[in-house]
Amino acid sequence: MFLIIYILIILGNIFLIVTIIVSPRLHTPMYYFLCNLSILDLFFSSCSVPKLLFDMFSKMRRISVIGCLIQMNLSLFIGGTECILLAVMAYDRYIAICFPLRYTVIMSWRVCRYIIVTMYIGSFIVTTVPTMYRPFVFCKDNTLNHFACEVLALLEVACGDLSFYKITMVLVCTFTLLSSPVFILVSYICIIMSILKIQSSSGRSKAFSTCASHLIVVLIFYGTSLTMYMAPGSSSLTNLKYITLIYAVFTPLLNPFIYSLRNNDVKEALQKILGNHLMPHTGFTS
Repeated sequence: MFLIIYILIILGNIFLIVTIIVSPRLHTPMYYFLCNLSILDLFFSSCSVPKLLFDMFSKMRRISVIGCLIQMNLSLFIGGTECILLAVMAYDRYIAICFPLRYTVIMSWRVCRYIIVTMYIGSFIVTTVPTMYRPFVFCKDNTLNHFACEVLALLEVACGDLSFYKITMVLVCTFTLLSSPVFILVSYICIIMSILKIQSSSGRSKAFSTCASHLIVVLIFYGTSLTMYMAPGSSSLTNLKYITLIYAVFTPLLNPFIYSLRNNDVKEALQKILGNHLMPHTGFTS
């Protein structure tokens, strides 16, 4: 089952990336950010699922300390980047709906590239540098009650003074898991207020449809992440594994389908691509 899911994750996200790249109609900031989201989903699932599949077919379920720390840092970096990217996508929708005439000026390609570079650098500094500066020390039983090197599971087997890591986790969660949803919430309050001012019902419906896919992804991603790191009682190792499965496996699987099935521009681009490849050119014109 997990092998099939992982194959679908790869195919779905690659297909969405290729569709955005080859369709000139989708060469807009909104789909530029969506393309980055699909790339992040590909790497996010690849951090844990291949090792999970290997362990399912192996009796010696081992991972080196260095390999475990690399997996943890990559997951933190990609997860933190995706948190910021979802906030950026909300800001993009806010500008597009609330300031449509100034959208191309405010969200120029130069600005979009600066945003993406700043997003990756900022996430690396916040999520990865602290753990690289002071790596975990293990001196207890190194049996990890998890299928991946999740930071909360590693804290259970780490030894020494853990106050640095706990303080760092609070700061990281505040920067990514709290500030980003607040920013998204404020953006969508402004968006909804602007949409309600639109006179035509078709205009309101079109404006809501452009935001619906992003809202579904936000609810799934932040719902599981906040439950995992913030909700009391969710940090038990049994709950931790199930929650990790949702945001590391099922969210990357659902995202390309949500954006492709609920987005008219993507559906039209897919139909055009499939039509050009499946319909033979007869040489006649009408």
